[in-house]
Amino acid sequence: MKISSRVVVIPQENIDTDQIIPARFLKVTDKAGLGQHLFADRPDFRALIDSSSQVLVAGNNFGCGSSREHAPWALVDFGFKAVISTSFADIFRQNALKNGLLPIVVDAKTHRLLQPGTPVTIDLAAQTLFIQGGPTGTFPIDSFSKTCILEGLDEIGYILKHESAIASFEQDR
Repeated sequence: MKISSRVVVIPQENIDTDQIIPARFLKVTDKAGLGQHLFADRPDFRALIDSSSQVLVAGNNFGCGSSREHAPWALVDFGFKAVISTSFADIFRQNALKNGLLPIVVDAKTHRLLQPGTPVTIDLAAQTLFIQGGPTGTFPIDSFSKTCILEGLDEIGYILKHESAIASFEQDR
């Protein structure tokens, strides 16, 4: 998976999941349409985001607060494929990975290079981030999450992909 896009930057730190998707929109079980409520109570953030961008750059500790899977659902439904920050809340990071949203951790120096509109290319297979006019860096991701995102699978899809091997093992057992 390669993503080439200009970045949208929301520089504030400690953006919690309630700012990403307010609680009143959590009553749904379908992901479709949640993007229209992204940052619904933060018109200052809404003014910064651009529906043509696939990469969001956020301040430190993005996705903190309560655990709500609706936050990555809303980001993906809006059109984001990756979020870049210097750190993510652990639960948000896991929810993002499980829902095909790539959370990329970069150092502060690299983060400062990501100004609004900066073109970037993210290559998940190579685990690289290329910043136009800047350096190319690498980012960490565990192999299971990388495989799932590259193949467009969630955890259940990954297990079902190995259904015949599991059945064979069970039969032999």
